[in-house]
Amino acid sequence: MPELPEVMSSRVCSRSILWSILLIVFGLVAIASPIASSIGSAIVIGWLVFIGGLVEFIHAFQSKGIGHIVWKLLVAVFFLAVGAYLIAHPALGLAGLTLALAVFFYAEGVVDIIAWFSTRKSGGSGWMLLNGIVAMFLGFMIWSRWPATSLWFLGTLVGISMLMAGTTRLMMALAVRKLLRDPGTSPFQERRAA
Repeated sequence: MPELPEVMSSRVCSRSILWSILLIVFGLVAIASPIASSIGSAIVIGWLVFIGGLVEFIHAFQSKGIGHIVWKLLVAVFFLAVGAYLIAHPALGLAGLTLALAVFFYAEGVVDIIAWFSTRKSGGSGWMLLNGIVAMFLGFMIWSRWPATSLWFLGTLVGISMLMAGTTRLMMALAVRKLLRDPGTSPFQERRAA
């Protein structure tokens, strides 16, 4: 009869595989229908910003000093307004979100390229340069086609992220399942033997 930890590990592994497959399927659906997933993402972001505004509003009254209270109330009102706007007008809000992503990618690319100059002699720094170039190119590509990219870009990005997360999680769960079935194949044991 298998021990309780083995049974629990097997259940956790099976659930992880199921969640991984669901993530992959939802990622493919998001990529296949980028406009719907973009609008859905804008609505989710809108609700998160709105809830953040509510929390900031409550927190403002727990602060001390009129300056802190006023500042936190202004931030809360801004968050509430932006969140409500994204919820009410997700398609229009996508234009702002897409522009913000373009600026983010471009800035990330510039920072990575600058960082590469200080680490270029270390091993693996070429990946940092490549990431910087790709991020800058992506930011420039979004910017040059903005606002036309607004309707499909965010949904495609979310879909790719879900697909990659699901695939990574699936590969890790399958490796854990293999390790549970045959503990002698542990990569840690191979390292100790070497």
